[in-house]
Amino acid sequence: GAASGSWEAVAGGGVTIAEEVGGTDVTPEGWEEMVGYVSGLLAQFKGRDKLKAMIATEPFHLIGTSGTVTTLAGLHLGLERYDRGKVDGLWMRSEDMVETMRVLVGMSYERRAAHPCIGRDRADLVIPGCAIFEAIRREWPTERVRVADRGLREGMLISLMDADRAAAGRRGGRR
Repeated sequence: GAASGSWEAVAGGGVTIAEEVGGTDVTPEGWEEMVGYVSGLLAQFKGRDKLKAMIATEPFHLIGTSGTVTTLAGLHLGLERYDRGKVDGLWMRSEDMVETMRVLVGMSYERRAAHPCIGRDRADLVIPGCAIFEAIRREWPTERVRVADRGLREGMLISLMDADRAAAGRRGGRR
């Protein structure tokens, strides 16, 4: 699409933010500090203004894959335990994302660790992950988000496999 040239890796994942700001006991002020930290990183993104100009005139939505966004979807749906079939492909409205993040930030570390859609392994990283997502949402606001549980690498691999099959078919042979 039109934004195909606007991508860049930003050095600041959930682990980095957890180390910088902390991810265990997070206050609303700490949450805003995390979001501000990521917003500062996004300000360095070279394609930022180009993307803002494009989305001002073109309809768009965000796609969130794996980790944080799928956790938010599971919480939003009130799942007793994570269910990929219910989460993958879900559309979430902006206000549902905001409300789910608000509830998550209000949870204690122990409650996050005990929640079946989060667990102990992600309890300290899910809020920094949400801060990344929230900074992106604030930078490029959208009405809705599409949730994908099948990650980007999986999707790219499937696309490459399909392209290889099509090329093999044109060559009249199989590999």
